[in-house]
Amino acid sequence: MFFVQPSDHFKSGTVAIVGRPNVGKSTLLNAVLGMKLSIATSKPQTTRNRILGIHTIEGVGQIVFVDTPGIHAARSRLNKAMVDAAFAAAGETDAIAWVVDAPSLGGPDRPVIWGDDATILERLPEGPPVVLVLNKIDKLARRSDLLPLLARLGELQRFAAIVPVSALRGVAVDGFVDAVFDQLEPGEALFPEDMVTDRAERFIAAEWIREQVLQQTSAEVPYSVAVEIEDFIDGADGILHVHATIHVERESQKGILIGKGGAKLRDIGTAARKELEAFFAKKVDLRTRVHVESGWSDTDAGLTRFGYGEDEL
Repeated sequence: MFFVQPSDHFKSGTVAIVGRPNVGKSTLLNAVLGMKLSIATSKPQTTRNRILGIHTIEGVGQIVFVDTPGIHAARSRLNKAMVDAAFAAAGETDAIAWVVDAPSLGGPDRPVIWGDDATILERLPEGPPVVLVLNKIDKLARRSDLLPLLARLGELQRFAAIVPVSALRGVAVDGFVDAVFDQLEPGEALFPEDMVTDRAERFIAAEWIREQVLQQTSAEVPYSVAVEIEDFIDGADGILHVHATIHVERESQKGILIGKGGAKLRDIGTAARKELEAFFAKKVDLRTRVHVESGWSDTDAGLTRFGYGEDEL
């Protein structure tokens, strides 16, 4: 747990974590919480749903982080819903943590914020204070590039704070917590102190399985997958029994996901089971099957069924 400077009043509030895909939003949330809650992979568009991560500093305050889907040029109905959800979250929270990839910011020959980041900046709501998070500072070509970069960003006079971090390495994450905490007002805790997320255990289990699909398949397969938990039973034998259906949109994707002799599906299941056992701290019996649900990601019925309707996102 990271600590902030004590204050005379308990403070609380919500903070939306927004940014382009693959800039490290989920990694940052996991680093703050000191545990893996939001799945994080090298694949863009990993996060699909808004996920609450609740960080309580005993006797001092509570920050409710909202991890959002990556903001990108959306084409499918699912992707458009994800982008809309990210901006909606930004407009509904007390503060915004906008995560950018520090090495991708503009050099001397172009604006410091350019391309897709410039588009995001234009769409950020004016009300909530924005903490700009420069992630992946360990990947800057030269360490000496950081101070000039901070100076150019400061000249924009758009941000309540600018915080350089390396979420993956855990560098300066406590400084990020301090910066967002400073933006919050006195108030009571929004959730019980021992609560880390508002998401149900079934959702967590489905995400862990989907993470392994993302990790172990390529091309279009990961983006056509939805995971549905059919059974989630805490057995009298002390074993958590989880039965899941992995839905894809085409028969060819089903074949890739199962693999020769079922090898790929076994690998996915084995890796997911280990993640589930670590999270739930008990032995897990995980059984998976693959089903073709044609075109689910481009229909209202499909999005709602698999948890990507307006209320779920």
